[in-house]
Amino acid sequence: MNSTNPRRRFARIAVAGMALTGLLSACGGSDSGDGGDSSASGPVTLDFWGWANGQEAVVKAFNASHKDVKLKYTKVTDQLTMQKQLSNAVKAGNAPCLLQNTGEYVTSWVSQGALADITEYVEPSKGEFNPGSWATGQVQGKVYGVPTASAPAFTIYRTDIFEKYDLEAPQTWDDFIAAGKVLKKHDIHITNYAGEDPSTLEVLAMQAGAHWYSIDGDSWKVDFQDEGSLKAAEVIQEIIDNDLNAKRSFADYAAVQRSFDKGDTATRQISTWQMSGMVQNFTDSFGKWALSPWPTYKGEAPKTPAGTNQSGNLTLVSEQCENKKQAAEAALWMSTDTGAVKTMASPETGSGVMPALADSESYVSEAISEKLLGKNYEPAKTVVTDSLGTITTDWVFGPNWTAMFTELQSEWGKVVSKEQKVTDLLAHMQEWTVKDLKSRGINVKG
Repeated sequence: MNSTNPRRRFARIAVAGMALTGLLSACGGSDSGDGGDSSASGPVTLDFWGWANGQEAVVKAFNASHKDVKLKYTKVTDQLTMQKQLSNAVKAGNAPCLLQNTGEYVTSWVSQGALADITEYVEPSKGEFNPGSWATGQVQGKVYGVPTASAPAFTIYRTDIFEKYDLEAPQTWDDFIAAGKVLKKHDIHITNYAGEDPSTLEVLAMQAGAHWYSIDGDSWKVDFQDEGSLKAAEVIQEIIDNDLNAKRSFADYAAVQRSFDKGDTATRQISTWQMSGMVQNFTDSFGKWALSPWPTYKGEAPKTPAGTNQSGNLTLVSEQCENKKQAAEAALWMSTDTGAVKTMASPETGSGVMPALADSESYVSEAISEKLLGKNYEPAKTVVTDSLGTITTDWVFGPNWTAMFTELQSEWGKVVSKEQKVTDLLAHMQEWTVKDLKSRGINVKG
């Protein structure tokens, strides 16, 4: 594994200034004249929307330790539901002060004027966070959110199943496919592709060196058919063509979890936060799981995708918030208070997220579950720490990411159901994304 200090190698999500200037110029900066930033008297209540396990406990702790500011927590179903509810709230003029979101949506929300520039309130705390996580909340050098999580990623697999069929943990995607073909003979799927979740394509493309968005002079460049994207498409297509994947929707979350617990599906490529759902829903397979590095492409060095909804979690402040300073300070507290960080890092009490702090590797033991891993707990620490040192650093989220991902999501189900090839989807997304950017008045090449 790469020996580079993992604190220096977190994903650095790039947003280019020139290509965004025209799009963002109408949004303005932070509202220094709102009544809540410096002159509020008496207790202030801030609405906070999120979906992560553990947030309610963190809010309770915050409220117990603060007299002048209180948080009112609303649990949203999931990440995608958040986008819809936030969009409706922004249009209605009643967006919450604080909200959980992930890095890929920041540019889109800033372009819509939905987020507040909180740079003046949080910049002094920048050194407490790892540089890559801090970058996820920035657009054109301004800060719109405080990071809450970083992005280790790895494979978790059923040791009893692999041992029964004399299989080793897959080191490459070729190994992964070969193991899947063996397991298929015994009615076991090696992975699950939910028809509504195209992040599989995104992270494999990211790992392969794809760049769906990049900057070329004063324009955005779009390329869904570069070498990395096609390499990812080949792996995914072989898995689908050979029926190595289950097709369980996360709409029935309990059924997905049962499939892993009962041994119907043998592996997942995940981050630490996804362990919490396993711990909280399993009954039969505790102690039968182990971690191995994210599979590589043949002949390539280990490379961990920075992730999509697996990483880059932030607490953002909305532009409609009347108490931006207090909201920014509350966001900082939730990401830096030792008790709050430990609560969120644990799969038992929180979401199993690795914190975004500069010293996040010291929380590895908090973020993985000994109950789930059993005798494989100690080796798993090394896998997680090593993965932090191989995370991709050059992925760019484009200015229409929310709309693009919605379109990608609508077409991904056709890939999973074998109605179209992955390469067909990539060709469609190339044409669609260029057209959409042009319709928004954004300079684009592709």
